[in-house]
Amino acid sequence: MLKDKVAIIYGGSGSLGAGVAAAYTEAGARVFLVGRTEATLRKVAEQTGAEYDVLDARDERAVETHATSVVERAGRIDVSLNLVPRGDFQGVPLAEMSVEDYTRPVVQGITCQFITVRAAARRMTAQGSGVILSLDSASGNGSPMLGGTGAADGAIDALIRQVAQEAGPSGVRACGIWTAGVTDSLTPEKLAAAGAPGMDETAVQGVRGHLDGMRMTKRSPRIADIAALATFLASDASRAVTGTWVNATAGMFPS
Repeated sequence: MLKDKVAIIYGGSGSLGAGVAAAYTEAGARVFLVGRTEATLRKVAEQTGAEYDVLDARDERAVETHATSVVERAGRIDVSLNLVPRGDFQGVPLAEMSVEDYTRPVVQGITCQFITVRAAARRMTAQGSGVILSLDSASGNGSPMLGGTGAADGAIDALIRQVAQEAGPSGVRACGIWTAGVTDSLTPEKLAAAGAPGMDETAVQGVRGHLDGMRMTKRSPRIADIAALATFLASDASRAVTGTWVNATAGMFPS
């Protein structure tokens, strides 16, 4: 589905990035992983056959320089996907949350997304084609006890819709994927970073079961499900899909 296409995955060293990278390379794409830690990037690259570059996707100069280098090496950029973590902090009522903990995912998330979206849009509009993708939890629809996650998701939702409108006449599509949690990507370390320290694997299994129970299908999306959807959205098979967010929450949020 992605034969001869060139894709960049920002935040590509995580479990979801690795899953999408594997799906993209299997579908025929040349994939460039971007992240800040070489060891984890190298591991994913070895597992998936992707290439990797070490940089901070929140550094606009570094992102612009890297995008130029990808075009020089591969000839074009067909797909740009941003999966960079935002520093979300959850599980505390808004009335008890600090300003910093609430605003951090909003500021870091929209800044990083804007930088990578802009870099992709500049090159894709020049070549007359391309797909810009993003992913969030769909909490812009409203979710209690998730701190700034809802505001961050809402901002990114709006960004993707706007760039789709502006770049669409040049042949560029922009779409997002709502997940409301990808359960097999959850780890004690990830949950601790989000404000739930001290959780062991048994506790994580409890979180996964709780998320499953909130879905219409009673089954949460898995990494393979999202990777397959991201492959479809990046392909010409979805050429009529743009300016929207695909609801892959398994019915947690109806739309």
